[in-house]
Amino acid sequence: MSSPGVQKWEYLSAPVLIHNTKAILDNFGQDGWELVTITTGANPEQLVAFFKRPVQA
Repeated sequence: MSSPGVQKWEYLSAPVLIHNTKAILDNFGQDGWELVTITTGANPEQLVAFFKRPVQA
């Protein structure tokens, strides 16, 4: 059940190459994604970014 005025979000997780982090994050930002957090994956060389953006009505 949704309430009026409540913001709805969509989420995305994506791998990020450690040698090209800025360009990758800039591309997601251009598409309206806001970085929530970034963490290591299975090993320290692998990064996983978590993004959110408002659901378009």
